[in-house]
Amino acid sequence: MPEEGNMLQAAVVFLLAAVIAVPLAKRLQLGAVLGYLFAGVVIGPQVLGWVGDPQSVSHISELGVVLLLFIIGLELSPKRLWVMRKAVFGVGLAQVLLTAVVIGAVALLGFGQPLNSAVVLGLGLALSSTAFGLQSLAERKELNSPHGRLAFAILLFQDIAAIPLIAMVPLLAGGGGDAGEGSTLDHSLRVLGSIAVVVIGGRYLLRPVFRIVARTGLQEVSTATALLVVIGTAWLMELAGVSMALGAFLAGLLLADSEYRHELESQIEPFKGLLLGLFFISVGMGANLSLLLENPALVLGLTVLLIGIKLPLLMLIGRLAGGLGRLSAVRLGIVLAAGGEFAFVVFKIGRDQGLFDARLYDTLLLTITLSMALTPLLLLLCARLLRTKTPPVEVPEEYREIDSDAPRVVIAGMGRMGQIVARILRAQKISFVALDTSVESIEFSRSFGHLPVFYGDPLRPEILRAAKVEQAEYFVIATDDPEINIKTAELVHRLYPHVKIIARARNRQHVHRLVDHGAQAVRETYYSSLEITRRTLVGLGLSQSQADARINRFKRHDEQVLQAQHAIYDDEAKVMQTAQEARAELARLFESDRQDEKAAAKGAPRR
Repeated sequence: MPEEGNMLQAAVVFLLAAVIAVPLAKRLQLGAVLGYLFAGVVIGPQVLGWVGDPQSVSHISELGVVLLLFIIGLELSPKRLWVMRKAVFGVGLAQVLLTAVVIGAVALLGFGQPLNSAVVLGLGLALSSTAFGLQSLAERKELNSPHGRLAFAILLFQDIAAIPLIAMVPLLAGGGGDAGEGSTLDHSLRVLGSIAVVVIGGRYLLRPVFRIVARTGLQEVSTATALLVVIGTAWLMELAGVSMALGAFLAGLLLADSEYRHELESQIEPFKGLLLGLFFISVGMGANLSLLLENPALVLGLTVLLIGIKLPLLMLIGRLAGGLGRLSAVRLGIVLAAGGEFAFVVFKIGRDQGLFDARLYDTLLLTITLSMALTPLLLLLCARLLRTKTPPVEVPEEYREIDSDAPRVVIAGMGRMGQIVARILRAQKISFVALDTSVESIEFSRSFGHLPVFYGDPLRPEILRAAKVEQAEYFVIATDDPEINIKTAELVHRLYPHVKIIARARNRQHVHRLVDHGAQAVRETYYSSLEITRRTLVGLGLSQSQADARINRFKRHDEQVLQAQHAIYDDEAKVMQTAQEARAELARLFESDRQDEKAAAKGAPRR
């Protein structure tokens, strides 16, 4: 076992635990966060005891949350924050106040806590975990979903609200009086002063500093500067008695419009991932499992009660204040139902000020930790249930009624590709109808001049009839799902064999399958790749005509190979063989072109 104080051995223990537990948790579809928590429990003092003092790494692990908030600030410019003000300060405030009132009332009336303790309990447990929630959303690629955006706004308000809450706990513990008022005034001045330093320094000093560092061309100096900005700002805010995480968020926010934003993000990201993992490991190590063994009914009951109170309240707020659908509101509730890391800080101050005894403090920490551990399981259960039974999508009636007068073109899918097709057809005054199954895509498309875009699944024959596909000349399939494209092409070709189908293809194999169903396939990245290659060739010294000749040669050759491979595309060995032969043939053709150009150049008359 590693001795305390030996940082090298401790680092080996933490890394070994993460390397074993996290891939295992990911393989079981439980998420990386639960793997980190489990790793912390195993190596902590309650099980193997490889790390005897969890507090020894708590300060380092908190840097993970600090770096996370800095990255969030970088991705959120002041203009975007102003756009989100209603979600942040409206929905976020409603969530904190409503949840705090309900939990505080339960603590006061149900558990007999004093009023000041109940207030701190309500406000502390109303907060959710920023690190946990955003990590869970990022793992599932839901940060840009409706519930992901609202969860981000609520978490952002909670991080801001944690500052006055931390300052308020000593006052609730009885630290009033004249001295208390003077102390509060002094604290407020220090907070305002530190924020002013961060704002002024971020606006007028950081950009010149980064400009000087960038000119050195040394990657390690750039990394050190990025870390200095984040950790220095966090340290300054901590000296002022403000959340380190909020200080880092302010620094990121001030640099969000900077030309060095992407460089900073790339420098900080690896440290953020490691230290955030360490934060979750430290949370797992701090869990007092003896309490769970002594009184499992109480601890598990409190955990279920916490989630049982917060989840429906979050769903209600998401529906009424956030405008979410039922499904998105459920996901919002699950992501934010657990307790948060700021509650650890709030309750620690409450214990030190005499609001809670040590046993209640340990019970609260264990409850929050267990609620975090349950969140990935609830998300997994939610995903499984939704996969088996998907509720009907809430669609405005105007999107359902497909109103069309004999369209010449029907478009399935209004993503990036479908929107371009629709814009050009409209500019040419060619009648068309577009179908999509995403309400967000329909709203976005209609915002640009009321395009004829309607809600409808192109795999349903009645939707195709309502869109009057039988009167169309072309059916354009532009969705980004290869399987849906193939099934749609098959259905349209079977029901309306006279309609010409042009379909978006992901790759060569996808092209062959679409051709089998009577579609003309267009590879989604093919022409952009050719244009990138053409510009690269010109940049490398070829003339415009030479580059165009090379690209045209490649296109003709590739189309011939693709056509030849269609007869054998189910035989992987033959496809590989023809691909190798085609590469060799293409090289010979290019070499022949170069020889012809040289011969023509020699025979050309001198000027």
